[in-house]
Amino acid sequence: MLASAQLLAFGVVVGLAASFTGLGGGFLMVPLLLLWGYTAQKAVGTSFAAILVISLSALLAHNKLANVDLRAGLLLGLGGVAGAQIGARLLEGVSTGGFKRGFACVLLALAGYLFFKG
Repeated sequence: MLASAQLLAFGVVVGLAASFTGLGGGFLMVPLLLLWGYTAQKAVGTSFAAILVISLSALLAHNKLANVDLRAGLLLGLGGVAGAQIGARLLEGVSTGGFKRGFACVLLALAGYLFFKG
């Protein structure tokens, strides 16, 4: 298990990346947790616990800068609640190896899109 100082330091990096990119930090946190030996299910769940705290902090910072459309955010969030419940249950049937491959494909597709459309 990792030391508290290591987890806090990584949290700073993820918070910076999440606030800067709007990607929530899971794109960094989940692969690292998998590398540290977490199962796919535990990595995703742990990531969401951290992202909750990070996202609230980033929301406050961006709201102070008037960079938040609360109506759109709340509607997206309400839809996300349903999707999150379904996704968590679907993930239970996925092996950690299968999850790693699928997650890698998503990251590669996103990277390709950003690189060529950016």
